[in-house]
Amino acid sequence: MRSYGQYCSIARALDVVGDRWTLLIVRELLLRGACRFTDLKNGLPGVATNLLSGRLKELEEVGLVSRRDAPPPVATVLYDLTDDGLALEPVLKTIGLWGLRYMSTERPDDAFQAHWLGYAAAWYTTDADPAGPPAVIQLLAADEEAVMELGNGQITTRVGRADKPDLVIDGSPRAVLGLLTGGIDLKRATALGLSAHGKRNLLRRIGRRSVKPGANDLPSTVRR
Repeated sequence: MRSYGQYCSIARALDVVGDRWTLLIVRELLLRGACRFTDLKNGLPGVATNLLSGRLKELEEVGLVSRRDAPPPVATVLYDLTDDGLALEPVLKTIGLWGLRYMSTERPDDAFQAHWLGYAAAWYTTDADPAGPPAVIQLLAADEEAVMELGNGQITTRVGRADKPDLVIDGSPRAVLGLLTGGIDLKRATALGLSAHGKRNLLRRIGRRSVKPGANDLPSTVRR
């Protein structure tokens, strides 16, 4: 692993997680929990098999990732984050929130997966009406499906379909994520091809979460 050779905590951190793909590997393990190599690779479109193997080995060596044999009858190795790896969750949330400013364009070759749709809703939005009744929103984007649930002042998400959602939001990833994270309003999202069927007033309950520098108490609502 290369080093910046600086006695600085930022430089030391980047020595460990600054290489390409490393933080995205951490993202996948945060969202999925313990998983197989093939699951990781499928969640990282574009990564080469040998590069992923090398990164996982490096992360094991520095104590961010552990590996163990899955119990019978599954004969495979499972990768998971250690406590030090899990401690990167608020770092990734803050980077992701900061990165929303660069989400105004959607490139034709951009990959997109359902669990990314789910974590964006859970990590970057908040229930603006904590006293409001429970509600379920179905999210559909680029043939990916996620469910957003509001209740008790919390927003949780999961991959898949809801039986009887109160609202269905369907559109391109840019339109859906832009609407949920406050980057665009419903009128602009509709112009981008988004449709919203059901209780549209629920959109007023979705507020953008603000993260203050140094915040470390962001709730984990996606993993497992």
